[in-house]
Amino acid sequence: MIRYFLIAVAFTVLGFIIVGKAAYIMAVEKDYWTDVAARLKKDSVKVKPTRGNILSCDGQLMASSIPEYKVFMDFEAGGLKKDTLWNDSIDYICAGLHEIFPEKTAQQFKEDLERGHKLMARHWPIWPKRIDYNTFSEVKKLPIFNLSAVKGGFHFEEFNARRRPFGSLAQRTVGDMFGAKDTARCGLELCYDSILRGTIGLKHRRKVQNRYMNITVKPPVDGADIVTTIDVSMQDLAERAVIDELREINGELGVAILMEVKTGDIKAIVNMTRVADGVYREVKNNAVADLREPGSVFKVASILVALDDGVVDTTYRVDTGCGIWQMHGRYMKDHNWQRGGYQVISVPRILEVSSNIGVSRIIDEHYGSNPEKFVQGIYRTGIASDLQLPLVGAAKPRIRMPKKNSRGQYLNWSKTALPWMSIGYETQIPPISTLTFYNAIANDGIMMRPRFVKEVVKDGEVIREFPPERVMDRPIAKKETVKTMQTILEHVVSQGLGRKAGSKLFKVAGKTGTAQVAEGGSSYKSGTTKYWLSFAGFFPADNPKYSCIVCIKKTGLPASGGGMSGVVFHHIAEGVMARHLRFDVSDAKDSSSCHVPDVKNGNILAADYVLNHLQIPTRREWTANGTFNEQVWGTADSDRRQVSLNKQSLGKDKVPNVVGMGARDAVYLLENAGLRVRIEGRGKVERQSITPGGKVPQGAVCVLTMK
Repeated sequence: MIRYFLIAVAFTVLGFIIVGKAAYIMAVEKDYWTDVAARLKKDSVKVKPTRGNILSCDGQLMASSIPEYKVFMDFEAGGLKKDTLWNDSIDYICAGLHEIFPEKTAQQFKEDLERGHKLMARHWPIWPKRIDYNTFSEVKKLPIFNLSAVKGGFHFEEFNARRRPFGSLAQRTVGDMFGAKDTARCGLELCYDSILRGTIGLKHRRKVQNRYMNITVKPPVDGADIVTTIDVSMQDLAERAVIDELREINGELGVAILMEVKTGDIKAIVNMTRVADGVYREVKNNAVADLREPGSVFKVASILVALDDGVVDTTYRVDTGCGIWQMHGRYMKDHNWQRGGYQVISVPRILEVSSNIGVSRIIDEHYGSNPEKFVQGIYRTGIASDLQLPLVGAAKPRIRMPKKNSRGQYLNWSKTALPWMSIGYETQIPPISTLTFYNAIANDGIMMRPRFVKEVVKDGEVIREFPPERVMDRPIAKKETVKTMQTILEHVVSQGLGRKAGSKLFKVAGKTGTAQVAEGGSSYKSGTTKYWLSFAGFFPADNPKYSCIVCIKKTGLPASGGGMSGVVFHHIAEGVMARHLRFDVSDAKDSSSCHVPDVKNGNILAADYVLNHLQIPTRREWTANGTFNEQVWGTADSDRRQVSLNKQSLGKDKVPNVVGMGARDAVYLLENAGLRVRIEGRGKVERQSITPGGKVPQGAVCVLTMK
């Protein structure tokens, strides 16, 4: 009992000690242990979601997120034991880093890391740039770096990097990211950032037994994918066509947009600018952001208004003189004024030859006293509409409306404003707005809003759709007016200045444009003249599927919208239409076609098998046993309807007749009969040196002449 009593007393004393120690910790050492606990936990740690992908219209990746890392070294971690290991391994580590990053020598790595070790830095960068996962895995295999962060000091920061499998293809439209901030910079990346980036999650971190444990509070929600309307092959085709022409003519800027007529889907959009090193790159989305005087492609809108208002028709004729005409004190010239001009021409011919005088005289004579009516007509065509594009920086067309003061005097207008506006000056329109107008003509007057994104997809399911939309509820003009303009634009290509944009394989409709460019503080007449060359149209003209605009900026002459931009349009149109070619097998047949093949003599069982699978009729009066590797020897006779397969028996110890056979069957039969064979030529056996049917001369050589 004394023993039990002593044990009870010992436990009681121990209990008082534990309670006393706990009370001491809670009261006296409270602040100290609170600081320790704070260092071992982290609340509300953000967890980044995976950014969604950007896909082409057929599901190919155009932009995707992959992990990237920045690697660091904590030289205080691991204590003295790590320092000893570091001194023993530094040379091997630096040699390994040099193999992974050959841009830097092993000695340079050693000097850099030794400097960090001397400072006992806790976040010393091993490599200044981000690295991909494969490189990161190689770095982690090196000595010390393969230890835990507590023992070795190697640690890292993880980022979501954006990569484009197709490189710079449609770069400005797809968009870019600010790498250091993981934020969208431009393009669809920026416009649909809220959909792509997802929702950030939260977690708590606790250090338990020298290891951190993550407690998820709010899981991250990964971003959704967006499916664009861009077709990768069409985009590549358009980019190559633009760059090739820019190099050919020493152009400074090239823009091309390809649109699907019925839906308004943008299948390709190109913006190529020559940069300082002479290479063409996408620097700015000029197709949607550049406000340019469109030049002669605007004449179609002017004539469309006049036709729709009924002030002229296709029989209306205009005197353009010798190519120079005075308009309210200023001289207007046609492109052929030095060759005497076009004299008196009709309205369709005015557009075919792109007569400045013809268009401006029509508009000035019928709208000069009421310019507001003309501008209202231009607004009615939709070319001045705000397209509400989902791209930051997209510009709205600027076409000014005449304004009067209280005394009836125009405030922002002159008598020359209307004539020059009618031919594409004194207005500013981005290329995509011009294309949308031409697309409406191709679409029988229905103007479709350019569409860049079709749908949003999450985990394989469509969660949101962006259906095709109209810009206006009404057509851009009367149905008969639009049909008339379609015919005129087709004639511009077939018998006007747009011939180089045409094709021998299908009909093309469109309009050329050549405008002088005034940039910055310079005027049209200062220094070297710059030109904005355009061609806008649609194809095939008799059943429009695609519309396209090509714009090129270059310095100095020669400069031709039809001869330069039209050539690019031609290459794009033929390349796109080539993808839609479908041939029937009957198209390959002609009067000289051989529908029944010439069949060699020999193993006619094998020939019968092949002919049956080709569905070629055969005639035979024999049957096969169906045994494995069975052979039936005979001849084959072909006519225009079928192949006759005739079985022949081979005499024992007789020389077989192999004329008409292929080399394989002929050699097989002759060698089985005991003869040696030599082949001359190729094809099928025309002659054999040993007469068939006779007794086999053992060991003799039979020469086969093939033809």
